[in-house]
Formats: sequence, structure tokens, C-alpha cells
Amino acid sequence: MSELFGLSPNLAVIAVLVFVIAGFVKGLVGFGLPAIGLGLMTVFVGIEKAMLLILWPAFLTNVWQAFSGGHLKVLLARLWPFLVTAVLTLGAGTFILTQVPEGAADLVLGMLMVAYALPMLAGVSFLLEERQVVPVGIAAGLLNGVFSGLTGAFVVPGIMYLQALGLSRDALIQALGLLFLSSTVALGLSLGGFGLVGGREMLASAALVLPALTGVWAGQRFRSRFSDAAFRKLIQRAILALGLYLVPLGIWRLVQ
Repeated sequence: MSELFGLSPNLAVIAVLVFVIAGFVKGLVGFGLPAIGLGLMTVFVGIEKAMLLILWPAFLTNVWQAFSGGHLKVLLARLWPFLVTAVLTLGAGTFILTQVPEGAADLVLGMLMVAYALPMLAGVSFLLEERQVVPVGIAAGLLNGVFSGLTGAFVVPGIMYLQALGLSRDALIQALGLLFLSSTVALGLSLGGFGLVGGREMLASAALVLPALTGVWAGQRFRSRFSDAAFRKLIQRAILALGLYLVPLGIWRLVQ
């Protein structure tokens, strides 16, 4: 396993554990695999390799999430401007990633995690009027695509936009799956276009599918047993903690 990952045996074990945990969170609430997987693995292998490791686990778990739930046609009809914009602008973020110094992406990822977690923990919420759905969706998609290409995390500000649509719980989870699936495919193509994807990295990513799916299965089993609100708060606190760690880490790497 260490040869496949290009890591020491200890780091290979850490990678497996990270993706089990990230998969568990995704199975529980419908999101969190890229954010948690990246937040933890970036500490050990850096942002670029962490982005490569999440590709296959993110893709396969998101295929399931995007096509289950029974709301596919309605969601595509309502969300296509947001989704298309998020995909088309992702390459710009990947280009920025190839130009910025080491540590910059860590800093941005940490700031995004903090920016996502703080308003949610404070109970901030708002609903969009129907006439606002398309223009706000295009703006949110533009930002989401750039941030996704730069950091590999597809959450901000997409999840805030989708929550503002007032979707039901199942529809929200499926909408997140559509965003994550389209962004994962676009990220893989973008990373490949900039020469950041190699066969070894894809094998390493494929090897982490089983731990991720195991975590998703366990998370699904626990989803009905506990309060969604309590678990969302726990996840948001974890993302906030990771963000607060990555911000000074990114600053430290930038000044080296």
C-alpha cells in the first residue's frame, strides 16, 4: 500500500482512516468527503496530492448521491445555470493553483472552511425569491467553480445557495450530489489538462474508494438513529477547527 500511495506505511494507514471518516460524514449528511478528506490529508501530503487522492472516492460516492432521491428532473431544470457555471469556471481555479506559491491553496481552503462553518454555527439562513434563483445561482456557480479548482473543495458557496432555495432534505442531498459529481468530473479533467494527474496518483485514489464507501455505508446506517441537527453542528465545528488550523499553516508555508 505504501508503494501505491507513495507514502510511508503510517501515512498510508492514515489515508485509509481519513477516507473512512470522510465517507462516514458524507453518508450521514450528504456532504463532507472532499472538505474533511482534503482538510486532513493536506496536513500530511499537501493540497495538490490531497486533491488527486479524493477524485475517485468523490466521483463514485457522488454518482450514487446524484442519481438517487427521485428529484433529478426537477433539480436539473431549476439548477442548470448554477451547475453549468460552476463547471465552466473550475478550470480558472486550477490555473490559479498552478501559479500561486506553496501554502496559498492551504490558506484559501482554510478560509473557505471558516467562512462556511461560522455562519452555519451562528444559525444564519436566508431564502431566495424565485426571480433571484437564476442570477444568484450564476454568481454562486462562478465563485464555487473558481474555489473548487483552486482547493478541490466543492462546498462554498454552493451549499449556502442550495440551502437558500428551501429544498426538502432529500432534494437538498441530491442537489449536493449533482454539484459534487459535476465538479469532481470537471476537476479531474482540469487537473489532467494542467499535467497534475498521473497514473500513480489515480491508482492511489482508486485504492481509497473502498474505505470511502465503507464509511458512507456506516454513515447511512447511523443517519436515522441520531438528530440531523446535532450531527450537522458537530460536522460544522470539525470543519471550523480544520479551517482554523489550515489558515496559519498556509501562512507559515507562504513565508518559508
